[in-house]
Order: sequence, then C-alpha cells, then structure tokens
Amino acid sequence: MREYLLTLCITAAVTYLLTGPVRKFAIVAGAMPEIRARDVHREPTPRLGGIAMFFGLCAGLLVADHLTNLNQVFEKSNEPRALLSGAALIWLIGVLDDKFEIDALIKLGGQMIAAGVMVMQGLTILWLPIPGVGNVALTQWQGTLLTVALVVITINAVNFVDGLDGLAAGMVGIAATAFFLYSYRIWYSYGIEAAAPATLFAAILMGMCLGFLPHNMHPARIFMGDSGSMLIGLVLAAGAISITGQLDPDALALFTGSEKAAVHQTVPVYIPLLLPLTIIAVPAADLVLAIVRRTWRGQSPFAADRGHLHHRLLEIGHSHSRAVLIMYFWSALIGFGALAYSVNSASMWIVLGVVFFSAIGLILLLLPRFTPRAPRWAERFVPPRYRRRRAAAAPAAAFEAAPAADEEQPAPVPAGLTGVNGATAIGPRSRFLDGRKAGSSR
Repeated sequence: MREYLLTLCITAAVTYLLTGPVRKFAIVAGAMPEIRARDVHREPTPRLGGIAMFFGLCAGLLVADHLTNLNQVFEKSNEPRALLSGAALIWLIGVLDDKFEIDALIKLGGQMIAAGVMVMQGLTILWLPIPGVGNVALTQWQGTLLTVALVVITINAVNFVDGLDGLAAGMVGIAATAFFLYSYRIWYSYGIEAAAPATLFAAILMGMCLGFLPHNMHPARIFMGDSGSMLIGLVLAAGAISITGQLDPDALALFTGSEKAAVHQTVPVYIPLLLPLTIIAVPAADLVLAIVRRTWRGQSPFAADRGHLHHRLLEIGHSHSRAVLIMYFWSALIGFGALAYSVNSASMWIVLGVVFFSAIGLILLLLPRFTPRAPRWAERFVPPRYRRRRAAAAPAAAFEAAPAADEEQPAPVPAGLTGVNGATAIGPRSRFLDGRKAGSSR
C-alpha cells in the first residue's frame, strides 16, 4: 500500500507543479478558443491541461518501475507499456484538437487506433464471467472488438461530462478511488497478482485528477481540454479491461468453492464494469441520453448542445458549485455502492443505505424549487439569499445611496470581457485580439 501511495503522491505533485507552466504555454500558443453558445464560463480560459496530466502519468509509471514490489508489474506484464503507448497516442490527438479543433470523426478514429495499439500489446479482454454460466473464453476478434468498444465508450463518456469546472476531474477521481479499493482488495485479499496492474493504473489516475483539480475548480484557471478528458478516460478503461477481462474467475474459486460461485460473487462489480463502468455510470448515462437526444432531432451524435445533465442542473436553479457537488454525490453513491455490494452482496443494510442516500440526492436536486428562510437570530450565519428582506428600511436606504443626477456614472463592463479567467501571469486583454478570435493562430 505504501508504494501505491508514493506513486499516487508523485503523480499528483508532478501534475500540480506542471499545470501552472502549461497554462502559460497555452496562453502563448493561443489555445484559448472563443466562448461558444454551450459554454458556461464567461471569460476565455486556456486549455491543454492534459499536457500536465500526461507527464504526471509518465512520472507515476517511472517511479513505480523503480519500486521493489511494483517493479514486478512491469516484469511480469506488458500492460503498463501498452497503457503508455495508447495514452501517448490519444494525448497527441487531444492536444491537436485543443489547438486546431479537429473533426469529430477523426477523433473517433484516433480513439479506435489507440485502443488497437493497446490490444496489440496484450491489454485486451480474454474472457468474460457470465452469471449462471461461468467463465466464457473469447476469440481474438471478439476480445478485440469488445476492448475497442469499451475504450471508445469510456473515453467519450468522460469527454461528454467535461462541461463544468472541476467536474470531469472530480468524478473520475471518485471513480478511480472506488476502483482502486476494489482492485486492491482482489490483489491483497485473494493474493491474485493479475489485479496488480489495474491497482497501479487506478492509483496513478487518482494522482492525475488530484493534482489537476486545484487549478480546475471554479473559477477554473485552466481546462484539461480533450487532451486531458480523453486521456483519463483511456486510463480508466485500461484498468477496467485489465481486471475484468484478464482476471480469471477460476482463481477466486480457490476461496469460494467453484467457478460459478466465484462468478456470482464478483458479478455485482464485473457486469457493470463492462457496460461500460458502474463507477462512471453518470457520464455514461449522459452519453446515452445525448446520443438519443441528438439523433431524435436529426443531428449528428457528435453535435454539441446544452442538454447535458450538468447543463440541466444549472437551468433548474443550481449554482455552478452546487451542480458539481451534486454530480460528485451521485458518482460516489453509485461507485462506492457497487464497491460495498461486491464485498457483501447479501447484506440488506447496503441496499437500504443506497436507497437512503438516493433519497437525499433527490432532495438535493429539488432544493432550487424552495427558498428557505433562516430565523432572525441565525441570519448573520447564513448567505444573504437565505435572509429575510426588510421592506421598511429599503426605501430610505435606497434614497440615501442614490447618486446625484448630474454625477457622471462609469459605464458597466460586460462580464467575461475583462481578461483571461484567473489570469495572473498576464495583464487584462480583450476577448478578441487584433480583430481575430482568441485562440486563433497568429
């Protein structure tokens, strides 16, 4: 566990320290696209945060390769090298998209190629545990197609949910935490070495998200862009493929009595991991709803809009921060609920706990419909929107604060045109430079 924590901390530190210089580089390179109709931020914000996350991934793998226990993962398995190869390719495609806005079909082709590169190096699904049947071996073509499909679905699910400050990094970080606890239990409790690569991938993914989050929380100073969202989606998919499609359930039969019993024991987590992952069920649901919504309207499934789940939370009255926290809550509930159910699927308390917290989540969703007022004695301790209005004193205060008619008032400055969001390295600038859109090449 200590070596995994060390790898996590090194990955987080490298990602955090590099994000600042990468932000300055993104500003100089012009990777600041104009604000689109579907965007919720009001000021041009640099992207390319995936550069820092990729170097954090490389640092985590390099450190793990020099640790005594984790070095065996690299000696006995080619999966870390397969992950690095696929991650480098998908990261390069994301960097080009952040700068030049490449076509969606080209990105889809790049995602499939990156998945194919990992398959060629051994990171593929070899068999599936089917309830009531047992262990079902897959042919080479079946394993390849299923692996590519899982990678593409996971990448786009994470990419679709990357619409609010800190949302994608936080949700994937929560998913990686639940995934780490699950894979570490398989590796440590059962002594199955095949789960070690997935545990390492989850620890590195946690570090990448934790290191980037301080720069990406609202108001974000930098976005991860497609170079970051597609990268963390691929790493999450690689861990799921490693532990789902290569871990033989027959190894668990040594502890549970038979292969079918072993499959039944692990079904609560295995099956959701395949279609595509329980721990990212929220972005996966957002992906499915977006495809259905756009196809129903006669649009391309890759056409952008403002119909995502986080956009709907903002429309019903939630603030930016509250919408992000609600998405965190549902991700944690689904991910850790599945984790608890995999540990003891016969416990009714786990089911009741999930139902209870689901009710709390529904109440949180309805909060904008109500405007609670705090009692007089507690008004100083709550935000102004929860305080009672004092109508009697309002006219007098307004009369005293009213400026003279002949005084010249400064013109209001439109929101979002004052400079780069969170800028400290450069001075104020207009959204459009020299009549050209921000983010265009000079």
